[in-house]
Amino acid sequence: MFYFLSLLMGILISVMIAVNGGLTNEYGVYSATIIIHTVGLILITAAVRYKKERFFPGNIPWFLYLGGAIGVFTTVANNLSFGRISVSAILALGLLGQSVTGLVIDQFGLMGMPKHPFTKDKILGLTLILAGIASMINSFEILAVVVSFLAGFAIIMSRTLNAKLANVTSVSVSTFYNYFVGLIVAILVFALLGRGEIVLTEFALSPRWYIYLGGALGVTVVFLSNIVVVKISAFYLTLLIFVGQVFSGVLIDAFISQAISVRNIVGGVLVAVGLSINLVIDYKKPKESPKEA
Repeated sequence: MFYFLSLLMGILISVMIAVNGGLTNEYGVYSATIIIHTVGLILITAAVRYKKERFFPGNIPWFLYLGGAIGVFTTVANNLSFGRISVSAILALGLLGQSVTGLVIDQFGLMGMPKHPFTKDKILGLTLILAGIASMINSFEILAVVVSFLAGFAIIMSRTLNAKLANVTSVSVSTFYNYFVGLIVAILVFALLGRGEIVLTEFALSPRWYIYLGGALGVTVVFLSNIVVVKISAFYLTLLIFVGQVFSGVLIDAFISQAISVRNIVGGVLVAVGLSINLVIDYKKPKESPKEA
């Protein structure tokens, strides 16, 4: 069941990108970002109140609350990219951004993380990942490609800060502040850049009710992660989430364009194989370390 939930998380992330893209088409990039965070905040506030947890847990370093602020960029980046490049390409470029950021953090032990220097035995896997990503980019629109890549960087930073906040509060409270701070930043961004988009006095509900589910999907992914992460290995969790993301992204692209993209399927397989190779290398290292001692 936990393996299925891992795949489901990846699928939900792909659906969330597509749903948020529909919301963007209806209201605009910055207005959609506000709506997404508002829906998510309402749900997580209800959850925290139901669990009777403290919203204001005490004296905590201010920078730990920035995960939600950084997360706004991820939402805006995905919304900007949707429709310009495929959902599969958005996911692939985001994965590339996450991979590069992870390599830098591992190489230098940034943000208090342990050092894991890049080794030559990972070159094959990295080459396959890059080849797969390149094959999944159906059109090189520079803005979409760059912001999708940077979204991967933002995901790593946001997750790291949220995880550190969760360590000193709880997962629910950390998620609450992710959406609370994110909503404040989204409103400020709208005030600066959202001129010409829908304003509150002109807001009207769309008959396509499903476009409002992005915030709910985001909260669901967080809770599923909390269930699964302690039940299966990180190796299988990472791989299954990505597989769920890429191949559901291919299906979503097929639904939108009414055609199956062979290049996206091939790209997804290459990325999955390359990622698997490097994950196997990392997975085996702790077992080999005692022999080397």
